[in-house]
Amino acid sequence: MTLGYNGKILRVDLSTNTIAEETPAELVYRTYMGGSALSLYFLLKEQKAGVDPLGPENKLVFMSSVISGAPLPGLTRYTAASRSPLTGAFGEAEAGGFWGPELKMAGIDGIIVEGRSPKPVYLWIKDGKGEIRDAAQLWGKETGEVERLIREELGDVRIRVAQCGPAGEKLVRYACVVNELKHANGRTGMGAVMGSKNLRAIAVRGTKRLPLANPEKVREIGKEVVKRIKQSPLAQNLRKFGTPFFVMPLHNSGILPTRNFQVGQFEGAEAISGETMTDTILQKSEGCYACAVQCKRSVKVDGKYTARPEYGGPEYETVASLGSFCSIDNLAAIAQGNEMCNRWGLDTISTGVCIAFAMECTERGILTSKETDGIDLRFGNVDGMLEMIRKIAFREGFGNILADGVRRAAEKIGKGSENYAHHIKGQELPMHDPRGKQGLTLAYATSPTGADHIEAPHDTSFLTDGPMLKAVNPAGVLEPMSAQEMGPRKIRQFVHTQQIWNFFNSLGVCNFAAAPYTAFPLVMLAEAVEAVTGWDTSLFELMELGERTITMGRMFNMREGLSSEDDNLPDRLYEPLEEGTPREKQFTREDFNKALQLYYQAMGWDPQTGVPTGGRLSYLGLDWLIDKE
Repeated sequence: MTLGYNGKILRVDLSTNTIAEETPAELVYRTYMGGSALSLYFLLKEQKAGVDPLGPENKLVFMSSVISGAPLPGLTRYTAASRSPLTGAFGEAEAGGFWGPELKMAGIDGIIVEGRSPKPVYLWIKDGKGEIRDAAQLWGKETGEVERLIREELGDVRIRVAQCGPAGEKLVRYACVVNELKHANGRTGMGAVMGSKNLRAIAVRGTKRLPLANPEKVREIGKEVVKRIKQSPLAQNLRKFGTPFFVMPLHNSGILPTRNFQVGQFEGAEAISGETMTDTILQKSEGCYACAVQCKRSVKVDGKYTARPEYGGPEYETVASLGSFCSIDNLAAIAQGNEMCNRWGLDTISTGVCIAFAMECTERGILTSKETDGIDLRFGNVDGMLEMIRKIAFREGFGNILADGVRRAAEKIGKGSENYAHHIKGQELPMHDPRGKQGLTLAYATSPTGADHIEAPHDTSFLTDGPMLKAVNPAGVLEPMSAQEMGPRKIRQFVHTQQIWNFFNSLGVCNFAAAPYTAFPLVMLAEAVEAVTGWDTSLFELMELGERTITMGRMFNMREGLSSEDDNLPDRLYEPLEEGTPREKQFTREDFNKALQLYYQAMGWDPQTGVPTGGRLSYLGLDWLIDKE
């Protein structure tokens, strides 16, 4: 008997309109546990290299974990994974909310979508049974209307819907998957893969109770974590101000991304801060399934700019990407931009970075309003930013160029625009400047998905021997150090913390509910896995899961033709900020290359090529990948 998970995967072939059930062995679940690692297991085992990311041969995997949906804070996230149409590398994004737990309660652990339907369809799953249904009436409609129509058609307002939106239908390369209109698998273009398959939505309803190995222990852990959340200063700030709480600390530190990474402080920072949002447009704080942190925002805006509570509210990344990054200090307009992205299914980070790229190109004379559809697309142009979001979502005019991401846009525009297209492996940089927290240089460069701000906890968490450092002591991270240090100690710290956040991705653990940021201790997470599944596990096994996840992502990319040359940084990050971060915080290519080579060695990869060695693959139980890069 399985405990905590269902032992059941649905394989949906849209080309043949068939659904099959599979029951992976317990050893597969124990080795990969779910999320990112289990998705990679199926992609590496089954999908040949070089498939068109937007073609029928590209598989799209939705995967929960062995503990997802257990009644504990922070265990809500699920993975959407595929070959990315934005990067050509491993594509992966996690989302919270309620859809992942609902899938588990419907008796399903994951879904593997194959092929392409000849017509628009949606997938309906209820209590272990799947059905492919016609979606002609849904195609072209906004996410809110699609969710309403599906619930009306199936007669249940409690149905949870994950969908790609019109941007996914139009194959915008950074289209996302949105569930409950506000929780997004944001990065790497999983919505575009979904749209390429003519799969508009996956609707889920479950009435099962998850069998737990030790229900009393689960309740005990839940009470302890909730108590710790109430005592956690960061958790309380997240509850009161949401993730936009980070705006002012980053601004005050001189590393708030502003005007396409030209500067690190924004004169309008206070106007777009979490504190201002709470005092002005916030309707209520919300949370994901079973979570006491309640960091989600629900906002309402009336007037020239509008935003409705059902679409949530902007997270920090959105406030920065549509705000300071575009030199916009109008919080109401940012909230509308966030709603537009959620209505149409766009990743807010890539959207904002693409618009800011165009703004800098305009200010440098590379673009004129003639190329940008009559819009004088300069920094600070609020209405231009909003109109460009619409054009991107529907691939209209200049928006059609930006819809392919900054790397491809710069290739089309030319004239030196490449200097202002900030990406890694084709994915736009997120809203954290690694010039002020240099461990992020490794996180950005080595992440298999391209630039990713949640590849590892940020350096600023470990400046002192405080609560956050103590929270990762059990994982071997013991010494406080400067955010600008890049020597062997920093590499060791990064390797361990990268393993932590990667096992989070495979277990579906939210970073804002667990150590080091808030309340769920690492050792207690291992206890939770044991209480839910009955497996006699440990933090050591979970750390190994994290390393296995990292290494599998690396092997996927090696197979797709990426190499150590793709572990790089945009030129701008080697320049000192014009203001904000002092010049002495600058790092050089030599510093970065030394750190990267040391990281490769620490991971058991070839120090020159970055290819995992056969010995390390064997150690991790990945010997089936030897000689397959």
